[in-house]
Amino acid sequence: MDARLESPWRRALRVIPGGVNSPVRSFAAVGGEPFLVESARGARLRTADGRELLDCVCSWGPLILGHAHPAVLAAVEEALGKGTTYGAPTPGETDLAEMITGAIPSVEQIRLTSSGTEAAMSAIRLARAFTGRTRVVKFAGCYHGHSDGLLVTAGSGAATFGVPDSAGVPAAFARETVPLPYNDTGAAEALMRREGDSVACVIVEPVAGNMGVVPPRPGFLEGLRALTLAHGALLVFDEVITGFRLCYGGAQRLYGVTPDLTVLGKIIGGGLPMGAFGGRREIMRLLAPGGPVYQAGTLSGNPLAVAAGIATLSILSSGKAYPVLEAGAARLAEGLARGCAAAGIPCSVSRAGSLLTLFFRPGPVHDWGSARRSDLALYGRFFHAMLERGVFLPPSQFEAIFLSAAHTDRDIDLILSASREALESEAPTAARPRGGD
Repeated sequence: MDARLESPWRRALRVIPGGVNSPVRSFAAVGGEPFLVESARGARLRTADGRELLDCVCSWGPLILGHAHPAVLAAVEEALGKGTTYGAPTPGETDLAEMITGAIPSVEQIRLTSSGTEAAMSAIRLARAFTGRTRVVKFAGCYHGHSDGLLVTAGSGAATFGVPDSAGVPAAFARETVPLPYNDTGAAEALMRREGDSVACVIVEPVAGNMGVVPPRPGFLEGLRALTLAHGALLVFDEVITGFRLCYGGAQRLYGVTPDLTVLGKIIGGGLPMGAFGGRREIMRLLAPGGPVYQAGTLSGNPLAVAAGIATLSILSSGKAYPVLEAGAARLAEGLARGCAAAGIPCSVSRAGSLLTLFFRPGPVHDWGSARRSDLALYGRFFHAMLERGVFLPPSQFEAIFLSAAHTDRDIDLILSASREALESEAPTAARPRGGD
């Protein structure tokens, strides 16, 4: 068949595994075929078939200012006019590093990478070198990228596709990673009592965002800090999602807990590929070329991504966006909960700043075990009902809704109106309002 006569999606399926270059972009968890995006601006996407959708995914978090923000576009265009990559240092890399270290006191030095996966992998290698130990503690449902040693009870895409331990990962790699229940300080205490002298680091999303949004219970992060200090292990915060999302400085500033190493991504690249890891100078000095820990990347610190990141952080540094984001997300969370209650549908809405998840299950969600007891079939139907009404939600129960500064009060109204209609169509018969006599 002439490829020009195929649908865009069929063409993609023929030459790209599953038709997508990242599994969470598919609709495997909710059914159906994903749309293709042609363009986007502000809080809206335009699909290849001409539909306009209100976007509640925001490229999975980087677009905190919305799509095609004028200041970000201008910065990238200026950088593009000078070239795309040099394989040599640029002043912008230092400028961005100074902005990040100035905003996050625990990060005295930082190394830029091209992705969050690369940054998390490198941070763990660095922690092993610094401590002379090999074991890594992570938490079930937390996702730290797709490097071999971290695909153990991972959330997000791995959970969506039922492959928490990916094929192709040697068992020996997985044995070096110890998974524990998120928000369970007792389990962490027991593990560290038994094996603390072999643990190089504890890595955690300070607010879990890859089993759906799950905030830390009071004392959980503080407990991890105390345990790692007591046993000579490093505490690594994966703030790829939360960094500069919850406030200027990230979750560690919001919760007042200081890690040894921090992993960043998404927002610091302003919508272009970017990751980073950083921490105390005594740890970071072990990185090549000054130290024995090798880490490199041809496009690390790419001038276009650096320019987009600087423009984004410059706007966020005023702090003005955060109250707007907080208010909009709070109103959305409350409205979704009211809509479920009115329809007689059990739900739990979990939120941290401008991140939130509507779980279709009764009672609060506090870990991966409670998240995965959600009604996935109901979420799939709700997703498609919202899409029919022009609202693009994450195509998985185990992902976060992301709001941006481009979402207006009217946009929140539209999302809530669409959700009420979608939820009413799912309401149990007894809960549905009766018509007039």
